[in-house]
Amino acid sequence: MSDDALWAALADPHRRAIVALLLERPRSVGELVRHTGLSQPGTSKHLRVLREAGLVQVRQDAQRRVYALDPAPIAALDAWLAPYRALWNRGLDALGHRLDQTAGPSDRTDSPPHRRTDPP
Repeated sequence: MSDDALWAALADPHRRAIVALLLERPRSVGELVRHTGLSQPGTSKHLRVLREAGLVQVRQDAQRRVYALDPAPIAALDAWLAPYRALWNRGLDALGHRLDQTAGPSDRTDSPPHRRTDPP
């Protein structure tokens, strides 16, 4: 699996919708077709791209193919995004500090500031 294949697979909104459905639980192709509103051949093509990128695994269950999310590539994406998340948090911290400096005494509260750990 290459990083380029991973990003390309997630660039398509239909594939992101499939990944979101698989986040809930493994699903058969038929279920994915019903939930996405795509045709069976279209859904299968998207699943092939996701499988080749390493994002999903497939198993045979009698006559059905059941797809499940593989968390390893998602963890790799999360690790890649970590420095950007830190950059975002530094910006939010600086904004909070600036707002604290410009707030008048009646605007301040005794509660500690809330920090976001994830971008909106």
